[in-house]
Amino acid sequence: MNPLIQHIQKFISLSESEAKIVLSYFEQENFKKKQLLLEEGQISNKQYFILKGCIRFYINNSKGVEQTMQFGIENWWITDYLSFQYQTASHFNIQAIENIEVLSIDRKSFDELLDQVPKLERYFRLVIQKSFGASQVRIRYLFTMSAEERFHHMNNMFPEFIQRVPQYMIASYLDFSPEFMSKIRAGKV
Repeated sequence: MNPLIQHIQKFISLSESEAKIVLSYFEQENFKKKQLLLEEGQISNKQYFILKGCIRFYINNSKGVEQTMQFGIENWWITDYLSFQYQTASHFNIQAIENIEVLSIDRKSFDELLDQVPKLERYFRLVIQKSFGASQVRIRYLFTMSAEERFHHMNNMFPEFIQRVPQYMIASYLDFSPEFMSKIRAGKV
């Protein structure tokens, strides 16, 4: 079964005909490592469901330093939701960390798909709620845990990221310097 349909079926039931309708609205795309799917200033006109690979969502802060806000791996969705919804310029970048394969859907097709299969509204609401909840937990950890505790927590909960993602991106996501990351990994903190 298609990974997207499998993912949807975890939240709602789809008939065979509904699954075919869903898949007809998506396009498979491939991006090379380091390629941007979205660049700050562009309008986010697509949502991406990750079939293979790892993606990051980041900003360039006021000092020109990249600050990773989110990662995405297989069976996760990623987009700039505000830019996608309101068709405004994005303040974010989305970049392939590895060579990736995604299923994409543009804004017009997304709206048409929801008209065709209305129960997908529930699916997307549940996915976004889960994502928003994860963001809230991450913010809590940033405010309540030391840098070392954040690293060990991430390493215990998401070891696949520690193995797949460059260390400077992990450090950025956890809000500390790559040098501090080296000290933690060497056990010098």
